[in-house]
Amino acid sequence: MAEPAAFTSPCRPGPHAKGRVMPLLHISMRAGKPQSYRQAILDGLYRAMREALNVPEGDAFMAITEHEPANVRCGNAYGVERSEDALLIQITVFASRTAEQKKALYRRITDLLGENPGIRPEDVFVNVLDAPKENWSVGHGIAQFA
Repeated sequence: MAEPAAFTSPCRPGPHAKGRVMPLLHISMRAGKPQSYRQAILDGLYRAMREALNVPEGDAFMAITEHEPANVRCGNAYGVERSEDALLIQITVFASRTAEQKKALYRRITDLLGENPGIRPEDVFVNVLDAPKENWSVGHGIAQFA
């Protein structure tokens, strides 16, 4: 189906984008933290993505899901002692990020969330999923990036 002639998308990458757009974040955490704590997490993640992945301004697609304590389990695997404040952060991005960019992102997320709202580095668990551009439709039922 052809795109309407008048359609313009702020999410459509221009020649300047070079595959840097569209991270999608899912953050899982225990329920009970105040709104300011959750907002600090979203703000820190957005800032980390802007700095480490060159995400354009306004490209923020994030959701926090809170779970009752009985529905969350974070083990202490890999020599990391996690607390009840552990965050599980899953970031889906275009399959165009380098290993260096991802490492910088992990470090920046940990630093920023340590500053505010004060999350220990041991409690920041990040998983990045690479997805081909044709796997994304960000509105209007079209594949904007394929």
